[in-house]
This record gives sequence, C-alpha cells and structure tokens, in this order.
Amino acid sequence: MFSRIAGAVLRAAFVVLLVATPSMLLPGTHSDTTQIVALVALIAAVFTFVEYNSDYPSLVEFRDAPPFNRIRFIALFLSVFFITLIARGKFEQTTLTLFISAVGHRLSEMIDFPYSPVRLMVLMLPQDADVELIQSLRTAAGISYLVSIVSLASFVLALRMNQWPSRTSGFNVWTNMPTFDPTAGGDIVERLQRDGQVNIIFGFLLPFVLPAFVKLASDFIDPISLAEPHTLIWTVSAWAFLPASLLMRGIAMGRVAQLIEDKRRRTLSDDSLQLA
Repeated sequence: MFSRIAGAVLRAAFVVLLVATPSMLLPGTHSDTTQIVALVALIAAVFTFVEYNSDYPSLVEFRDAPPFNRIRFIALFLSVFFITLIARGKFEQTTLTLFISAVGHRLSEMIDFPYSPVRLMVLMLPQDADVELIQSLRTAAGISYLVSIVSLASFVLALRMNQWPSRTSGFNVWTNMPTFDPTAGGDIVERLQRDGQVNIIFGFLLPFVLPAFVKLASDFIDPISLAEPHTLIWTVSAWAFLPASLLMRGIAMGRVAQLIEDKRRRTLSDDSLQLA
C-alpha cells in the first residue's frame, strides 16, 4: 500500500515538473501565465495521484504494463525540455542552449524536405511571417520529431526483446485498457487488431493532417501566435507526441491481441492433449 502511494506521489511530482518546466526555465514569464501553469499542474498532479493510487482504472491505459507510459512521458518531457532550452537561448545563451539549438537546426535541415511533416509545419505559417519565427518553428519541429521517432523505436525494441508486457506477471485487460470494453460484441482479438490498425493509420497521418488543418482554418486560428514561446513549446510538442503516442498504442493493442490469441492456442492444445 505504501509503495503504491509513494509511486503515485512520485508520478504526480514528475507531472508537475513537466507542466512547470517552460515557466521555470524561460525568463520573463508573465504572472498570469504562471498562475495558469500552477493550476494546470495541480489538476494534472491530482489526477495522476488518484489514477495510480486507485485499484480501479479510469482513463490512463497500460498503467500496469511498463515501460509504455514511461517511454511516452520521457518523450514528452524531453521534447518540452529541449524546445524550452532553444527558446531560452534567445534570451540567455549558454553552452547547453547553443548545443541544443545547433542540433535542432541541423536536424531540421535534414528532415525539412518537400511534403515532410516539418515542411508542412513551416508552411502553415503565413507568408509574411518573420524569418526568425520560421527558423524557430523549424528547429523546434525537427528536434521534437526526432524525440518522437526515438521513443517509438525504443518501445518497439522493448517489445521485440520480449520485455513488454512482462512475462513474469499476467496482463489484465480491464486494468490496463479501461476504455476498451471486451464484452461490447465481436471477437476481442479481431477488435483489438482493428483498433490497433486504426490507431497506427491515424498516428501516421496526424503529423501531415494537423498543419494542413491549421492552414485551412487560418481565418479562425492565428498561426502567428506561435511567436509566443509557451505556445510554440506546447504546440510543437503535442504535434510530435500525439502521433507517436497513437502509433505506440496501435502497436500495443496488436501485441495484446497476439497474446490473447497465443493463450487461446495453448488452451486448445492442452484440451486436445487431455482428451487424447
């Protein structure tokens, strides 16, 4: 019980750190922004603590199947942290900010080719956008996209090495997939495979669709607001994190479907041996 409470408190503290990182590192953060960040951090911390301290799940998926959520959290934190350092470099240049900016700039040049997600992010800005804003968005998109790719590769590697889900403990579908109803009808394996494929498709298309949507909705959404550092940090981080998260979820659902199918085969095989 105490270990579960301690784990929930630690996770809540990490969530607070994630939300507060831009405000802590960026100089000149407005007091209103600080208050909003504090409120969001408090709400996120309470939700995380209640979720991980409860025996009954509500929304968080795969909470008892590490390192799924750990990889996702680390990816989002690194994306926010790196982009924050790049934004901080505009006010206060240090060796670390210069290094991260140089790496991001180099990555953006490599990934920024025609019809690439990074190029589409840049093209969603108005034609009269400031050159510095364009470069900042390109650099942030490049390094954030790299973090999302590395996180996805890390999860696939863990899965291929038979470390997910853990073979030492059972996988509870109800606890780890609270939004999935196994009794809704139809074969559970087919539903998991179908839902997994849908998540993979959306995860692949989302980096291309979101910039195009913003461009089409430019009459209602002002892309120039990305000049504000906090908006740039969270927008680009979400743009790279959400597709990677959907891809990981799709792969995870396919893996769960495979586990259920393998268990069915073993059960049928044991029943056949007993009958024989």
